[in-house]
Amino acid sequence: MVRVTTDRTAPATAAPDVGPAALLDGLLDPGTVASSDLVDLLAAVCDVPSVSGDEAALADAVERVLRAQPHLDVLRDGDALVARTHLGRDRRVVLAGHLDTVPLTDPPNLPTRLETAPDGTVEMWGRGTVDMKGGVAIMLALAVELGRPGVEPAHDLTYVFYDHEEVEASLSGLGRLVRNRPEALAGDFAILGESSNNGIEGGCNGTLRVEVRTHGVAAHSARAWAGVNAIHAAAPVLARLAAYQAREVEVDGLVYRESLGAVGIRGGIAGNVVPDACTVTVNYRFAPSQGVAEAEARVRELFEGFEVVVTDAAPGARPGLDDPLVADFAAAVQAATGTEPRPKYGWTDVARFAELGVPAVNFGPGDPVLAHKDDERLPVARLAAGRDALRSWLLDAGTAPGA
Repeated sequence: MVRVTTDRTAPATAAPDVGPAALLDGLLDPGTVASSDLVDLLAAVCDVPSVSGDEAALADAVERVLRAQPHLDVLRDGDALVARTHLGRDRRVVLAGHLDTVPLTDPPNLPTRLETAPDGTVEMWGRGTVDMKGGVAIMLALAVELGRPGVEPAHDLTYVFYDHEEVEASLSGLGRLVRNRPEALAGDFAILGESSNNGIEGGCNGTLRVEVRTHGVAAHSARAWAGVNAIHAAAPVLARLAAYQAREVEVDGLVYRESLGAVGIRGGIAGNVVPDACTVTVNYRFAPSQGVAEAEARVRELFEGFEVVVTDAAPGARPGLDDPLVADFAAAVQAATGTEPRPKYGWTDVARFAELGVPAVNFGPGDPVLAHKDDERLPVARLAAGRDALRSWLLDAGTAPGA
């Protein structure tokens, strides 16, 4: 790849408090945020590291941006932020995205850099570009622009930026808002900025993590026959996983592909001790046609005869494309991008909104295949394309029957 020369100098890692805030300070005049500014904004948001549990610096910067907007009412709960317009519209659309990322690589895949791919595509490389700060950058740009005099959306808007999405569900900042301030999340439709290649990804799979535990008898490894090796006892667990055939399940017109596999294994205390315990951690991503209890029963059936302990679970969400407002957005996106709605294979917070009775979809500029990968990168042209499609619909939304 060839380095792209741009007028963006050093990333904002040395002074995270002036990253996105400083960039947006120059974008408060009426008019659409320029595509080049969106690229700089994405760089600044990404270059403020925000691995789960370390989102405070980025949350502080985003808060300053939001509080500088006279058309927004802002509240903060921990490192989660909610900003709402009050334009007196009949309906409210929620735009939501998480601020955190999975851990950096070694050496770190920050600061961001711009590269040109062999086909000429300009891409921004770095942690968070795909999951999901591309969506966050679009939301921030719209939060600054929409709601000012002369640029008023068809519906009231709520912007939600939250922490702790990339870890166990019990730590979720959005979950905390659901518990502490559910009224702040009220709306008729929610759009999650999760990566979807600027197409609609409806609903999401549920997720279940379990530990399958085996037990043995410790002994000196020189006299292995005096013990029982718990790691060896886990061989049937791995064999059952290797033989498992993932299902494809149609739900409301979208086909969800399930997955079930080992994501970790641990056992043994020393190189000369027969291990007396072994744990295989298994993750099941299940179609939204079943709930957590059904998913757990399926896993327990697969591992009959073994100790199974559930460590984390979250239900999925059905597509919700039959809602008139959702259908209108899906039609607008398809007209703008030529892509039909697809299922979201991973779990996202559309499930939390579904539990609140708010239909929700995933819509973001990144390629979900690149999420969490060491070579995470985003073609920068998708930023403007995603922003333009969402902005256009928000300014003209409500044309669907019954809207």
